[in-house]
Amino acid sequence: MHAVILTGPEITAAVADHRLRITPFDLDQVNPNSYNVRLGPTLMTYTSPVLDACDRNATTSIEIDESGFVLQPGELYLGHTLEQVGSDQFVPLLFGRSSVGRLGLFVEITAPIGDLGFHGQWTLMLSPIRPLRVYPGMKIAQIMFFVAAGAVDLYSGKYQTATGPQASRSWWENRPVVVS
Repeated sequence: MHAVILTGPEITAAVADHRLRITPFDLDQVNPNSYNVRLGPTLMTYTSPVLDACDRNATTSIEIDESGFVLQPGELYLGHTLEQVGSDQFVPLLFGRSSVGRLGLFVEITAPIGDLGFHGQWTLMLSPIRPLRVYPGMKIAQIMFFVAAGAVDLYSGKYQTATGPQASRSWWENRPVVVS
């Protein structure tokens, strides 16, 4: 079986017949084989200098206004897509847009694959090489959609129906194991 990626016209058709949900949907954001998503107005950062994979980590939120916000190198910012995106039939993959990458911004560090059945705003892991001003509503990433093959087990996990940036919930699954 070969990987099958949806073309722009098929993305539009899949939104129209509800095989794919993108809310809000704008035809101007459809690319030849992806859909551009925009940066939502809220950023989140961790407040502790040391993060713990087995514990909840404290965060603070930042609201970006129309004048923008300057991201600083060495800091991880959790942002979110303005759009809610999801499908029970297509596997989404999110990548930074090349125009944003050319400004030195990593948009998705290690987790570009979405799950079948996830519906919500995507959390973006933003890390700049240089100070970079970003704005709410700017096109920041693109999502491609692949056809799934085989039996489907829909996502029902801890980030389902997410709105706004979501801090890591790794502590749900990474509790320390006592070794005797």
